[in-house]
Amino acid sequence: MHKAKSTLSQLVKMAEAGEDILIARNGKAVVRLTAIETPKPALPWGALKGKIKILDGFDEPLEVMKDYL
Repeated sequence: MHKAKSTLSQLVKMAEAGEDILIARNGKAVVRLTAIETPKPALPWGALKGKIKILDGFDEPLEVMKDYL
């Protein structure tokens, strides 16, 4: 535990690189240090402009649902 405290910044760098770090107390593993997956950034506004087409009648009821309307 003491060694983990004194080398925490190194352990964090190792975890960021993809390594799983186990920290033990009295020879027994008690904590796992692992990197957090960062979400992929969203597409910027307008990135799909001109690439998506909404067909006429898109919001019309489906034929199978006409009996329920």
